[in-house]
Amino acid sequence: MGDRVYNFSAGPSMLPIEVLKSTASSMLDYEGSGMSVMEMSHRSKPYEKIIKDAETNLRKLMDIPDDYDVLFLQGGATLQFSAIPLNLLTSGGKADYLVTGSWADKAYKEATKFGDIKVIASSKDANYTYIPKVSKEDIRPDADYVHVTNNNTIYGTRIPYVPDTGDIPLVSDFSSSILSEKIDVSKYGLIYAGAQKNIGPAGMTIVIIKKELVGKAPASVPTYLDYKIHADNGSMYNTPPAWCIYVAGEVFKLLLAKGGVEAMEKLNREKAAKLYDYIDGSSLYTAVAREEDRSLMNVVFITGNEELDKTFVAEAKEEGLVQLNGHRSIGGMRASIYNAMPMEGVDKLLDFMKRFEEKYD
Repeated sequence: MGDRVYNFSAGPSMLPIEVLKSTASSMLDYEGSGMSVMEMSHRSKPYEKIIKDAETNLRKLMDIPDDYDVLFLQGGATLQFSAIPLNLLTSGGKADYLVTGSWADKAYKEATKFGDIKVIASSKDANYTYIPKVSKEDIRPDADYVHVTNNNTIYGTRIPYVPDTGDIPLVSDFSSSILSEKIDVSKYGLIYAGAQKNIGPAGMTIVIIKKELVGKAPASVPTYLDYKIHADNGSMYNTPPAWCIYVAGEVFKLLLAKGGVEAMEKLNREKAAKLYDYIDGSSLYTAVAREEDRSLMNVVFITGNEELDKTFVAEAKEEGLVQLNGHRSIGGMRASIYNAMPMEGVDKLLDFMKRFEEKYD
């Protein structure tokens, strides 16, 4: 990797070296156009091909059914905390939320501005270190949708099951786990994900929404927050996050060439297993999340000594292992091992962890 570090940041995260090189090489002249994609009109034919190819390849990677729209939007996943209730609270004005972390809680609180929103289960009682089980009986039969957050970057948990919501649309924030493992899109009414962890640079959010849920927003909803506006205009109602879409498209091509999501899931499970297995056998480190709910993307662990945790982060940085500090709400360390993190990075981290344990335990 030359002078590059292994970046374990929770986001923005590292991007594949191949994509960084290819996008850098086309920075001044994209395919003979004499300009960068950053400078290109989003209405031009070269750019129309870029965005269409990006959507086509994402559909291939995720096996997205034809009756779903794929939208490339701005505003981060945070804007979707508002857009979702504004578009989907169309019948009884009710929605049920599973609160399993800080971002899930923020999504819930935002939704309460627009309707009757209920927390049907929460793991706040244990600082979000586990995933509570919910069943169809926990859900109000007249709810317009049920919202979950698939992976929790701060606490290192993931929902290990797809909640059974019956005929009620299931909405899920996949910001930190999209493309990391195979999912059945047809089980969800809406999937959304910020790009800056597994897809590309910050500045773009993907929304995958069942067509039957589009077009129900009341006239009072701001134009940009109406999914129908974006679906009808191919994500180009206004200037889209053009560069982000281009980089994401290159990532999609690379993933397809490497065997798709199935191949990434296999690698991700191997990376996570290496770290968790070592931590579980260690006398110094402790994994924070309950075993059956552990994230494949964010491995959160502690030594039990705050000062030693800080020493770990500082000494790791000296060896080119950066952004390993845990979130301020939980402390400790967090190794985010998204798709672009190679096995070599995990192995180097493990080697450091072993030497650190020998030194300080």
